Amino acid sequence: MFVKLLCGAGNPAGAPAPVAGKIAGATLIFALAVTFAAFGQAPTPLTINNSRAVEVNAIPFTLSGTAAPGSDVVVSIEGVSDMRTTTDVTGHWTITNITVPLKTGSYVVVVRSGKDTTTQLLRIQLPVNSNLQRQSFLEQEQPVYPSVVTQLAGPDAWQEMTDRWRIAPPPYELDEKIRARKLGKAGATLDPYNQNYLKGDLPIPGTQDKFIVFTGVSDSLAESRSVPTPSGLSGNKPTNYPFFGNNNQNLFNQNLALSFEFFQGNTAFRPPTQRAKITVFGNLNYVQLNEVGLVKPDVRRGTSRADGQFAVQELFYERKLADVSSNFDFLSVRVGSQPFNSDFRGFIFSDTNLGARVFGTLKSNRIEWNVAFFDRLEKDTNSGLNIWNEMRDQQVGVANIYIQDFIRRGYTQQFSVHYVKDDPTLKYDRNGVLVRPAPVGVYTPHEIKATYIGEAGLGHFGRFNFDHALYYVFGTDSLNPIAGPDPRLTGKNSVDIGAGLAALEISYDHDWWRPRLGFFYSTGDKDPRDRKAEGFDSIFDNTFFAGGGFSYFNRLGIRLPPTGVSLVERGSLIPALRSSKDEGQPNYVNPGLQLATAGVDVDFTPRAKGIFTLNYIRLDKPESIETILFQGGIHKDLGIDLSAGLRYRPFLNQNFVVVGGVAGFKPGQGWKDIYEEDKPLYHFFMNLIMTF
Repeated sequence: MFVKLLCGAGNPAGAPAPVAGKIAGATLIFALAVTFAAFGQAPTPLTINNSRAVEVNAIPFTLSGTAAPGSDVVVSIEGVSDMRTTTDVTGHWTITNITVPLKTGSYVVVVRSGKDTTTQLLRIQLPVNSNLQRQSFLEQEQPVYPSVVTQLAGPDAWQEMTDRWRIAPPPYELDEKIRARKLGKAGATLDPYNQNYLKGDLPIPGTQDKFIVFTGVSDSLAESRSVPTPSGLSGNKPTNYPFFGNNNQNLFNQNLALSFEFFQGNTAFRPPTQRAKITVFGNLNYVQLNEVGLVKPDVRRGTSRADGQFAVQELFYERKLADVSSNFDFLSVRVGSQPFNSDFRGFIFSDTNLGARVFGTLKSNRIEWNVAFFDRLEKDTNSGLNIWNEMRDQQVGVANIYIQDFIRRGYTQQFSVHYVKDDPTLKYDRNGVLVRPAPVGVYTPHEIKATYIGEAGLGHFGRFNFDHALYYVFGTDSLNPIAGPDPRLTGKNSVDIGAGLAALEISYDHDWWRPRLGFFYSTGDKDPRDRKAEGFDSIFDNTFFAGGGFSYFNRLGIRLPPTGVSLVERGSLIPALRSSKDEGQPNYVNPGLQLATAGVDVDFTPRAKGIFTLNYIRLDKPESIETILFQGGIHKDLGIDLSAGLRYRPFLNQNFVVVGGVAGFKPGQGWKDIYEEDKPLYHFFMNLIMTF
């Protein structure tokens, strides 16, 4: 209709038809141009200083930016009255001759126009003979204690600043870009990248040395795997002839952790004067199997289980007792539920549990030491979280020392002593399964007392990296379930513990990839009934070695049907024949392990890292498995474990991390002897970790 009015009905009187057509065409083009100018032009965005931080080295100074043409603009600087202006026809605004008496420091500029609001960083560095100079990397290194005392500038050259937390560094150190939604007061935003009250970057208002840190973590895990799964008398398919049934399993686990920390001290090199922290966990987990009688002993409960748990994992107070040198070496104590890893790779004890720890440093932080005692809490069966109203009746003592630059710079040596006392108790887990004592052999509560001595090292010699560990454990087990009572009836039912562990990994850094070779060895028990327990077991390990959590054998807890124990527990390499790593007792009558590993770590980009590992796994001495299965002739060869993992950080930080992996296991003859099949097994998972 619009075109018809212009081109057909609108012929001017007396005008020739061709002329009328030209007039109508020009009129149409003009109308379209006006329409595009009125409605098609993009609105001018609200900005400050072209969306860059404002650098000021003198007062007065000028602020400028953009907004919608002809709109009112309100500019606010923290601690300063609002300033107002209006944009011109091009959408630009400017406020000149700003003379407010701002001191050297960092400030937030807030600009509002209509319903729009934006923020930007204002860095003020006024000229002064400052003593806060950066040492040039081209200059010769100065002695720590110069022989001549430098005369500092007098008070006339000093300059007052808001506080030392807001001292403006030189422009080359700028990396801020404030754009997050503010929670309230200045400095408290949802942006964890910049200075933030919630992340301990700025002191609590009104103080100079007290800080709070809030951390939120969401950890989502989806996992699918094939694991040997028994099919009982009341199996899901009772007509299934083989002992083992459908081995496909699926798992989903969601953890949400909220951590609140208060500390007093200087945030740089000096240890905190005091510190308090609480971390609460919420867990949801779901497991789906294809055989009954596994998620619960009652076969009527089906093949799946959904569960949830809430727990306080961390709750401790830490206090610095003394400074022991002029280089800020210290002596501190921490009491409460706290995380502790006793070595580099988590071979012996790695847990968050109730205890007391005295720790400190010497020799300008070159020597670090710990003395810790834990009276452990019981753990929830399905989530692995602590249960505060139930004690585990297991005490653990640890003393270790780390010596940096032990042989040469870049190499750290550790020496440690561990002690565990596990009391005789009777315990059924939340699913109704007996876990203490282990439901195999002799079902009698028994006491374990064991001491570990060992050393571990981690460091590099040039491009070669060395990571090794060596441990020996000795003690007594009053009545080991597999060893049973003394068959010679001598009255000595206890067994003497004596076992060892050795591990070594050598890698070579070559640009963006690191090839590695290594081995892992834990001794096995050749004669389960000879009153000598020679199979090595840890206290509570969380091993990252030979592929770690990407490996099939290391990641999955593999049960040993029809017994009530596992060949290996989740997060471990040791075939300990335990009922449960979380709730069961250490077992030193086990087959031990021999593992050879080769792999390569590849930094594809700064965001993506690949971990590829090949493991050859065999038992050290299979006699303990033969004893509990009443089966002779089990071979040592378990199989080949091939895994590939990827760790992806899309924003080049730890705030958003995606971890995924896939692993395959080719069974050997020993595996076939135990599980009656040699079909390849698989495992893959996806893990999303978001941190604030």
